[in-house]
Amino acid sequence: MTRKDEDAPKGRPDTSIERRDAPADVVTLLKTTQLFEGLDEEDLNVLANRAAKRPFKAGTLVFSQGDLGSSMFIIAEGHINIHLPGEASQRVSLKDLARGEYFGELAIFDENRRSASALATTDAVLIELTHETLAGYLERRPRAALAILRTMAGRLRQTNSMLSDHVAKNAVKEVEEHLTWTQKLADKIAELNGSWTFILTLLGLTLAWTAVNVSGMLAQPFDAYPFVFFNLILAILGALQGPLIVMSQNRQSLKDRARSENDFKVNLKNEVNIEAVLRELSEFRAETGRRLDRLGPPK
Repeated sequence: MTRKDEDAPKGRPDTSIERRDAPADVVTLLKTTQLFEGLDEEDLNVLANRAAKRPFKAGTLVFSQGDLGSSMFIIAEGHINIHLPGEASQRVSLKDLARGEYFGELAIFDENRRSASALATTDAVLIELTHETLAGYLERRPRAALAILRTMAGRLRQTNSMLSDHVAKNAVKEVEEHLTWTQKLADKIAELNGSWTFILTLLGLTLAWTAVNVSGMLAQPFDAYPFVFFNLILAILGALQGPLIVMSQNRQSLKDRARSENDFKVNLKNEVNIEAVLRELSEFRAETGRRLDRLGPPK
């Protein structure tokens, strides 16, 4: 037995790997990953030393729904799509992930079957952390486990909120309720600019201004021909119309995006619910068939 073995504390696992210099790029990636926020440099070095880089070609499945899970992945390069499998045109896309985001984290705790499939939509490089690596590490460092669980709880709350709330809502009304009075005024002016009321009002004002300053109604016209002051007013009006119309168009784009996001959430929730109904119906048919088989043919 060497002197190093004699001096080593008995009953403790060898942590020599924790003292090695970890890959700098992996440590940097872990620092930017939400799941590992709150971990110190030593903790990140331990995880980086035990992580494995795995490349995936575009179009390759990282894992499929129903596969046994034993590791989680962090995206170092490329993009990953999380989806519920089906025919190519009927696949239910749940989320698109990019660098620094993670998936498959539930497997590090329960090693259960995957609840969705993960597909590399571009060439990707993933950092894999296995259940054994994280479980052994977290047993020795419960403080790190609390930081990870806190992040996972936040994601679970967000998912529960999305599935439990009524998604069908008036997205445009919600956007309008949060507008300031200046934004509402700009929208009203832009709406007026695109109406016959504005055209007829401006035409009437022009005719009245011309009549007052040309027909001799006044002994001393306040804006004689060529109507310099009136032209100045029209120039200022035209200069203000452009920005106001652009501001209104930007808010209309915001409303369109809010409406599109709401439609996506509604469709996603409906498809998930339909998938659940079809699965339960299939299980019901199978159970009914088994019971009929046990009863035998009618006498």
